[in-house]
Order: sequence, then C-alpha cells, then structure tokens
Amino acid sequence: MSIARRGDSWRARYYGPDGRQRGRSFKRKSDAERWLAQQRSYIAQGDWTDPARGRITFGEYTLAWLDSRTDLKPKTRHQYNSLLTLHILPTWRTVPLAKVTFEGLSQWVARLSLGGLGPSGVRQSVFVVSAALDHAVRSGRIRSNPAHGLGLPRPRRRDYVFLTHGQLRDLAAEAGSWRVFVLVLGYTGLRWGEATALRVCDIDLSRRRVDVGRAFSDVGGHVVLGTPKSHQSRTVPVPRFLAHELSVATTGKHADDLVFTMPGGSVMRLSNWRRASFLPARARAGLSGRFRIHDLRHTAASLMIQAGYPPKMLQEIMGHASITTTLDLYGHLYPGDMDRYADRLDSAADDAGKAKIRPDDDDNT
Repeated sequence: MSIARRGDSWRARYYGPDGRQRGRSFKRKSDAERWLAQQRSYIAQGDWTDPARGRITFGEYTLAWLDSRTDLKPKTRHQYNSLLTLHILPTWRTVPLAKVTFEGLSQWVARLSLGGLGPSGVRQSVFVVSAALDHAVRSGRIRSNPAHGLGLPRPRRRDYVFLTHGQLRDLAAEAGSWRVFVLVLGYTGLRWGEATALRVCDIDLSRRRVDVGRAFSDVGGHVVLGTPKSHQSRTVPVPRFLAHELSVATTGKHADDLVFTMPGGSVMRLSNWRRASFLPARARAGLSGRFRIHDLRHTAASLMIQAGYPPKMLQEIMGHASITTTLDLYGHLYPGDMDRYADRLDSAADDAGKAKIRPDDDDNT
C-alpha cells in the first residue's frame, strides 16, 4: 500500500486479495491514509469486495435479480414490477450499487411520503429495494445493505368491522343465490382467491373439512391459478350447518368442478362481484359502508374466538405464516379468555389451599 502526491491530489494504491492493484485519489493526504487503513481492515477481516463489482447500476442489477426470483408468485412479481416502475427506478435506475447510501435512501423515503404515497406503499417499496440490496451483499457486489435501519412511516391500522352471527346471516340472506358463498367466507375465514378456487373434491363432507391448496389471483387483469398466500396449504373445519349447505350446493357437480362460479360457469372476479352483488346485499342488510368483502374473513376469526378457538389453532385455520400475525390482528379479541383462565387459576389455587387444611389440623387448633 502506498500514497503518492500527484499535482494537487494524493493517490492511494493497494493490492486486493485477487492480486490486482487498485487506487483512488483524494484532495487531502489524511483522507487517503484513512481510506487505505479501511481497505487494509476489510482485507484482514475477509470483508473486502471488489469496487468494480459495485459499479453496475441499481436498475440493471435489480431487474436481473427480479428475473432470477423463480420463487415469486405471479401476483407478487407483478406488484414488485409496479413498485419498481412507479416509485423506485425513477430515482435509482442509473445509480451504481456502491453509490446507494443510507442518507440517499432516507431522503428518497421522505420524498415518497411527501409525494402522497401511503405508509404501506412506502414500506413495500423499501422492502423491494432492501431485498435487492441484500442479494447484492450475498453476491459480493457491496459490503453491506444501506437500507437496513431506515426510519419508515407507521402503517395505518384499519378498524376492522366484525359481524355478529345474526348480521352475517342477514347479509347471506340478502345475497340471494350467493348465500352459501357468503356463509363460507364468514364461517371458514377463506380468502377470496381461496374460496373462488374451491373444487368439489376439496370438500370432505363426512369429516366436515375443506382442503385449501389453491387460490386464484388477479395479475394485471388476468386471473391466475396458484397456491394460497405464503404457499401454505391447510385444512379448515366447517360447522355442521355449513357442511349441509355445501352438500346441497355441490349436488350434481363433478369432483373437479368449481364450487362457486358466475352463472355462465366462469371464474368469479372480485371487482365484478363486489359491484353487482356484495354492495347491494350490504345495503339491504343495513351494514356499515366500511364493511368490506375481506372483513368476512375477519368476521370468521372473531366468531371462532368467541367459540373458544385458541390462538395457535386460529393461526392454522387462517393460514398465517406466524402466530405473531394472528395475535397482531386478533389478540385484542381474547381479553375475555384471559379473565376466564385467571379465574381457573384462582380456583386451582383456592382448591390447593383447602387441601392443606386436614381434619387432624382442625382438631389441634
């Protein structure tokens, strides 16, 4: 390693682990010395990366990275592409990977927020950027991910609307020919894409179980068949009354037929069904305008909790990747159970105390 003066600047040089010489010019000698010391430390710790590998632009690298992600579901890939096109690449397309900094990313996040993008959109955009940079670190393009530790806007927690059994029955009744479909959403917790992809062979009426292993999703206006969210198949219990309803609804259908379709037999589309069937039924049932189709899934979770389903079982039925997600969404619906279990603990402690007082002890007092 060496430092030499060249006119008004200082040129620092060193040999990398690959035996090739690399250099950089600085206006001050102290900066050159500091840089060389840093490179020496990286090499000693085995943390050195070839600067040339970080010169590829963020846009070129990230698009290639996305193309290599064979694990992504079509809808997720479409969402990533949309985020890149709308919010990420306009700023970072031509910036070299090695020039993406924490400060620059912080300013970009602030601009997104000030530009009107909601907290969820900002967080999703940062997630894509961070995932690409993580891959660049593993590929030896950059030493560390500058997106780690960014301050992000808090997501807005939506106030879910939970229906009672009576309200759910009223909504189903007002839905007319879609009555059983509404009951399935409201009592099983299936997502829209899972319910619309349900086949007759997925329902075991003798066991009152539904196997959830498929889901439709809308990708750029096209319906695509894939796996459930997080690729997690699961089995969902069905109440006895609903099993009877499904038995009637599937009579005459073949094993591979969809249980629920449009009148002509085509796949149900969320936007069309919402406009033509759900909104009128919601109005006739006198429900709040804030109640969404997805709130039928939340209603199912609420009714299961009221019936005594423990959190771990609810997680499995809802298809959440972790118990944390389940408790974040529905933990506040469990306080009554806490009181019940505390009463049980109190009774157990009281019984244990009484057991210590034997007849002989009473005679000796």
